[in-house]
Amino acid sequence: MVKTPLKYRTIPLLENGDKLNRYEFERRYNAMPELRKAELIEGIVYIMPAAVRFRTHSQPHGWMVAWLGIYEAATPGVALGIEPTVRLDLDNEPQPDAVLIITPEAGGQARLSEDDYIEGAPELVVEIAASSVAIDLHGKKQAYRRNGVKEYIVWQVLEQKVTWFYLEQGEYLELAADSDGIVRSRVFPGLWLAVNDLLAGNMQQVLMVLQTGLQSNEHRAFVEKLALVGD
Repeated sequence: MVKTPLKYRTIPLLENGDKLNRYEFERRYNAMPELRKAELIEGIVYIMPAAVRFRTHSQPHGWMVAWLGIYEAATPGVALGIEPTVRLDLDNEPQPDAVLIITPEAGGQARLSEDDYIEGAPELVVEIAASSVAIDLHGKKQAYRRNGVKEYIVWQVLEQKVTWFYLEQGEYLELAADSDGIVRSRVFPGLWLAVNDLLAGNMQQVLMVLQTGLQSNEHRAFVEKLALVGD
């Protein structure tokens, strides 16, 4: 993509650390088509590097998308998004690695704007983080919690840790695994994650556990509930 020469720009460039509201952030972002990814977190601009490492981001991202994609396919009324722009509030416009929403037609809490962006809080957000020092466990977590993201999964790849938070009375608590090492969503019945197998790269077992969740009575009842709302 050809970059616009600086002397022809009438809108200021986005820069790391800029303090902007969402409207000004979008105005500058839209004027920079060459920019791959930028986020507004708690009023501060973060520009993501163009290069993405394979084992510490791209592959884990792909595994999470595969897991969520199968759930979406088996659950009418649920939609998966990959790196969508999410208009949370005036100070926050992230592009999370993945989101899972209950569609507006099925009674979900987020909505789609006329220009096709998510507005409001997705039910579930997933972020792939290098380690615990990443913004995903600090500024983003605070913004997601305050705006009502019901569940938030952070995969700290270098530390070999997956943390699944759920919103309880305005605070994020950690969703614990059961005795079989499986974490089960409280918002999306049947969305089961075999965490140790995921960390070991055993996707066959991860997807087998998910299929067991999709065959549960809880998932069946959830699908029926979504269908009733949609009607």
